[in-house]
Amino acid sequence: MKKTNTLITFAALVIFSAIIPLKLNGQVTFNRDTIILAAREIIKETTYCALATIDSTGQPQIRTMNPFPANNELITWFATSRTSRKVREIKSNSKVCVYYADHISAKGYVAITGLAEVIDDKELLLKMKRDYWNSIPNWQNKFVLIKIVPKTMEVINYKHGLNNDPNTFKAPSIVF
Repeated sequence: MKKTNTLITFAALVIFSAIIPLKLNGQVTFNRDTIILAAREIIKETTYCALATIDSTGQPQIRTMNPFPANNELITWFATSRTSRKVREIKSNSKVCVYYADHISAKGYVAITGLAEVIDDKELLLKMKRDYWNSIPNWQNKFVLIKIVPKTMEVINYKHGLNNDPNTFKAPSIVF
């Protein structure tokens, strides 16, 4: 009887020890609010971001942008020249990605995929005006706004413990 109990205990320990490392090595699940909080922190601390669009040949194009502060829905806004390549690309294919990261401090990153819309609204443009635009002659007629409504967001934020899954390298993400 003692041998049987020892064997059962040993088998239970073997099974238990096989399960535990899988749980410890797997990605921790984060709730939506934690992911959004961690994303807001990185977005707020990042002056510039990257905007990726798709050109007429299907080739991704990326450029540095200076976004307006994100709102509660994490809608991203930019101002740009109405004759820019990005405006033409967005009008042809509204699928975009906005990427926020500070690679010097290596705090993490936020990647937002969504749909972009070119907004040609002079009244809204005046409300969102930046001081340095005064140095651009006729800026009111040169700029349009780009509004990006998020569809998905993935976040790495080391301070909050949001890391890649060690097996798949997938970042914690949410769908809007």
